[in-house]
Amino acid sequence: MNSQQSIKSNTAGTIALVVGATGITGSNLALKLLENKWTVFGLSRSQKDDIDGLIPIAADLLDENSLAAALKDISPTHVFFTTWMRNDTEEENIRINSAMIRNLLHVLSFKKCVKHVSLVTGLKHYLGPFDAYAKAGTLPETPLREEMTRLDVPNFYYAQEDEVYKAASRDGFTWNVHRPHTVIGKAVGNAMNMGTTLAVYASICKIEGLPFIWPGSEAQWNGLSDVTDVEILAEQILWAATTPEAQNEAFNITNGDVFRWKWLWPKIAQWFEIDFEGYTGTVKPLEVLLSRKQPIWNEIAKDNKLVENDLSRLASAWHTDLDLGRPLEVMTDMSKSRKLGFTVYKSTKDSFFELFNLLRNDKIIP
Repeated sequence: MNSQQSIKSNTAGTIALVVGATGITGSNLALKLLENKWTVFGLSRSQKDDIDGLIPIAADLLDENSLAAALKDISPTHVFFTTWMRNDTEEENIRINSAMIRNLLHVLSFKKCVKHVSLVTGLKHYLGPFDAYAKAGTLPETPLREEMTRLDVPNFYYAQEDEVYKAASRDGFTWNVHRPHTVIGKAVGNAMNMGTTLAVYASICKIEGLPFIWPGSEAQWNGLSDVTDVEILAEQILWAATTPEAQNEAFNITNGDVFRWKWLWPKIAQWFEIDFEGYTGTVKPLEVLLSRKQPIWNEIAKDNKLVENDLSRLASAWHTDLDLGRPLEVMTDMSKSRKLGFTVYKSTKDSFFELFNLLRNDKIIP
């Protein structure tokens, strides 16, 4: 029996609740679960039903009454929490994002149905929250390893984990935490989406006849890095949730290769058939550049009959700047899950190019 058959045979009667099913991680995870014959409910603020087979439900995670009503007739065995809400301060990030998990698991606690909870966070676990991100004095040694101690700063990822741990202790379910590095995949309206941001930027460069200018730091341009294909992330989440030896563990998750941006950047420019400019001594934030490009994107969308003319729903320049502007090279160690049997791998170049083809075929970029 191969691993795929094993997963399918072990998931008879499983009911998944994917929280954040319209996002980049949640939507792709839902597709993976459906492929493996799970019953899948997708919880989001809007009852969006554009995934065939997904059962959408709408609820406000900050309102227990809303959750209780939405989940009245639903008893999930597995909860996959893939969403978060960005706020102005880390104090608010902690308050809001911990409450969303706490409320959901409290409502489900009365049903006594949950066997496993998976939480998706990220490398801010090691690098610090938005307002203290990769700052001097808190920079960790790379590669980043799961056993590294928490930073001595407030962090909403820690608060989210703690809510899962407390509920697991109360209700007796198993759990996993997954820490991807820069998720690459298709989504519209997602708050952190480097792949689509770069595709939109490159498309604008092509129309305007401008070079594809590196926006980040020297450390990121020259240093080693890695990213996480959204399908690789979904594979690990499913694997961990159905592998007893892997449960009650936190896992890094990346494609399994490493690269330097000075190698990948020219290849992205070549894919779009444009010139490029590498690091020249200064950081040139994309957020500043793209903030002036809505008018040209309106023209591009109209001329090419694209499905989305709102640049802010496609490009998350602030997050791309955060990643590419870091003052250190960032890569993660994958030994922990590898030792337990997770050996899925993908070429990062393929991750980007497959995404670009998908965005073009779906009329998201010209």
